[in-house]
Amino acid sequence: MNLFETYSARVAAAIAALAERGALPAGLDLGRVVVEPTKDPAHGDLATNAAMVLAKEAGTNPRALAALLVEQLGKDAEIVKAEIAGPGFINLTLQPSVFTAILKDAVERGLDYGRGAPKPHPRVNVEYVSANPTGPMHVGHGRGAVFGDALANILAFAGHDVTREYYINDAGAQVDVLARSAFLRYREALGETITIPEGLYPGDYLVSVGNTLAKAHGDALLAKPESEWLPLVRAAAIDGMMAMIRDDLAALGVVHQVFFSERSLQNDGGVDAVAETIADLRARDLIYQGRLPPPKGQKDEDWEDREQALFRATQFGDDVDRPLLKSDGSYTYFANDIAYHRSKFTRGFPQMIDVWGADHGGYVKRMQAAVKAVTAGQGALDVKLCQLVKLLRNGEPVKMSKRSGDFVTLREVIDEVGRDAVRFMMIFRKNDATLDFDLAKVVEQSKDNPVFYVQYAHARCASIFRQAREAYPDLDVSPAALAQADLARLTDESEVGIVKLIAAYPRIIEGAATAHEPHRVAFFVHELASAFHSLWNKGKDSPQLRFVNQTDRESTVARLAFVHAVRSVLASGLAVAGVAAPEEMR
Repeated sequence: MNLFETYSARVAAAIAALAERGALPAGLDLGRVVVEPTKDPAHGDLATNAAMVLAKEAGTNPRALAALLVEQLGKDAEIVKAEIAGPGFINLTLQPSVFTAILKDAVERGLDYGRGAPKPHPRVNVEYVSANPTGPMHVGHGRGAVFGDALANILAFAGHDVTREYYINDAGAQVDVLARSAFLRYREALGETITIPEGLYPGDYLVSVGNTLAKAHGDALLAKPESEWLPLVRAAAIDGMMAMIRDDLAALGVVHQVFFSERSLQNDGGVDAVAETIADLRARDLIYQGRLPPPKGQKDEDWEDREQALFRATQFGDDVDRPLLKSDGSYTYFANDIAYHRSKFTRGFPQMIDVWGADHGGYVKRMQAAVKAVTAGQGALDVKLCQLVKLLRNGEPVKMSKRSGDFVTLREVIDEVGRDAVRFMMIFRKNDATLDFDLAKVVEQSKDNPVFYVQYAHARCASIFRQAREAYPDLDVSPAALAQADLARLTDESEVGIVKLIAAYPRIIEGAATAHEPHRVAFFVHELASAFHSLWNKGKDSPQLRFVNQTDRESTVARLAFVHAVRSVLASGLAVAGVAAPEEMR
């Protein structure tokens, strides 16, 4: 049950009733009407802006329209009070039975509470990580991995058909640099002493690739020219790096359904998807021959001072038109990326979400323009940028890794602090804000450590059920039995406040899915955990609020139902974040 959807429908019904009796014009646009929690609980349970956003279209002023709506909504038996606030907002106070019914629903549905019905919307492709296969992933990659994976989880929980995709950048010059680096490790594996020159990858993660090549080819590659050994070594190096990346992602709990090779765009069974894409754009007069001024303020690797084939990106919202072919006839990076996103659309994904690092911010407009063009306006691309992660230990910057040569690897961080800490903290801050990740702080067992604080709340819920079994060995604590409890006994303001938080959970899920903002769920479960810990502490001073009362079986059952709902929502929120919900904390 989504309380806010329910009362949005009731507000719409009230507007329709007023229109039917001639008090309002028919057919008012309700697209901007919202029902949301009041900012101050003293002002009621819900607030709507209906009168504010409809007054002009209705030909009246907001307070006059609000008065009509207050009168109409006051006829609803579940609304205790409807009143006008400020210039025309309407606050609604609901019967306690409304929240009792929601709590019962949460008890009965358990981990499915807040889950959306399957959406009739188009399929959604979420592409995330897509790190160049030139070495192990660093902590910045980890933020994008967690963000994308949590977003995919939330979209799926909200009812969307989601596919998780990784784009392997295996067609650029950087993979040739990787191959030359791996070839040095191959020579090393054969017993040669090597020196890694500047410009190649120095990390020892390529040692295993060199050993694999030595076992597979012996010294045969040494006699071959680079033109012959480079493709072989490149393929082996990419395979080795992707195996390592997959392993690192698995340690983080991230599993992609699709790994799409950039190289396949130009040779997929003899089909050149990039050439096809360019031909399609030409046929629609979206490519012309022209010259571009040099880029201002930022490097653009695709820019050349010459007449060239330009995509009419400005026609679709970009700042300048964009080149698709280099002077040697090869494709620009952008041409490959257009073809890749066109392939997403042809594979059945009109809704695309890309998760990129913040350093790609200047690329967003052109890619969105390209998606509009190649899908004839039928596709949409949302790009979420993840800001930098500053890795600290007790407030001091962490030194570089020996394994990678110049950065701390994601796997080193996971091995040190654990998957749960990495995942929760990566979304406990909005993606467009820089994240300070302190290795010492995220393993503290204190209320100042958000992941511990939330998991501890769930463990406390589990401990209450263990106490209940000791006090009442014969008690049926199944969800079906608990749903029959007398939930009207939960009258303390702290209990009521938590029930109202539980009522907000479906709205949080839907909002996070719509806005593509996983941090909303992390913030919510932290707020719920905080409220629950406060109630726990309140029970120390007020015995009547304790969850297990050996002299009051009925109140115990009611509070166990309440705790079951809290535990389910915490577990659900942690699950969409990809974090465990422990029964005990040690």
